[in-house]
Amino acid sequence: MTGDRVEMRLHQFQLPLRHAFGISRFTHSVQPSLIVELIDGVHSGYGEATTDPYYQTSLESMAAAAESAREVVEQTRWEHPRVLWEALEQPLLGESFVRCAIDQAAYDLWGKRQGYPTHKLLELDVSQCPSSSYTIGLDDIAVMVSKIREEPDWPIYKIKLGTDHDLQIIEELRKHSEAVFRVDANCAWTARQAIEHSHQLCDLGVEFIEQPLRADDWEGARSVYQESALPIIADEACLIASDVAKCANHFHGVNIKMIKCGGITPALDMIAHARALGLKVMLGCMTESTVGISAIAQLLPLLDFADIDGANLLAEDIASGVKVENGRCRFPRHSGNGVTDFRSDLSS
Repeated sequence: MTGDRVEMRLHQFQLPLRHAFGISRFTHSVQPSLIVELIDGVHSGYGEATTDPYYQTSLESMAAAAESAREVVEQTRWEHPRVLWEALEQPLLGESFVRCAIDQAAYDLWGKRQGYPTHKLLELDVSQCPSSSYTIGLDDIAVMVSKIREEPDWPIYKIKLGTDHDLQIIEELRKHSEAVFRVDANCAWTARQAIEHSHQLCDLGVEFIEQPLRADDWEGARSVYQESALPIIADEACLIASDVAKCANHFHGVNIKMIKCGGITPALDMIAHARALGLKVMLGCMTESTVGISAIAQLLPLLDFADIDGANLLAEDIASGVKVENGRCRFPRHSGNGVTDFRSDLSS
């Protein structure tokens, strides 16, 4: 069946979260998600893109973009997912979220057609993978403490910050866990705050700081990079492949999000580029279900850090696949990205 045409189906979901999830910009309790299914008559491949108000995406806009590229998706013949990804460059220009969902689905289908896991086809050994962090959303301190107590066995916690009492949050959480802490201010700090906080956070056992400044504050980023007591990891400042080079000498590493860059194909390119520049590499998630998390997990052996707890934050999942249990990823014995038991009946 390799190279045969496919049919594309779109599934829209409103995924309820276990708890309200807050960052410096907003708090939400439901995560809208678009699942792209590619069907070749024998197998189905699945990919995912969630919405994010910061990037002005919605289910309606993503579905419309996918429909506009339907003919290219369904008529393009490909033996490797990169061929389809490149064919969609012009039809989906500026639509990286949708392109991600299609690309992930193509890799899942590619592996299922050949009868091998995607990571094996990419010649990656998943026996040695970094542990994932578990994210503690921004909330009242007592609530943040309760979230750690609810998931006490994770080796790493990613703590969302961006308040006028950030150090107090970390001081209190540290009383309840000896795990590694990573903090993410989601663009909420100034350069001076980031530098000053870094020294105190270092004393509190924090491993690194993610995106402390606005994405466009490159001058400030340079100062923080030079003066921080902790490594600084780019997120909002590193969306697509062309951003990686800009992050050199401004950040110590980059957090690559498949949804933001357009899928597995560009993520592989960004990882290679970051390595060539001496940058640390992290892959993160955007509260995806197991569909998206299973795709991200295929690249774990290439990483220094991982933050792929999205499905763990949901009240109800919509598929089976890669599972993250107390930070450790468990890969199913299935081909492709490992996505099975897809719950299309839960779509909205």
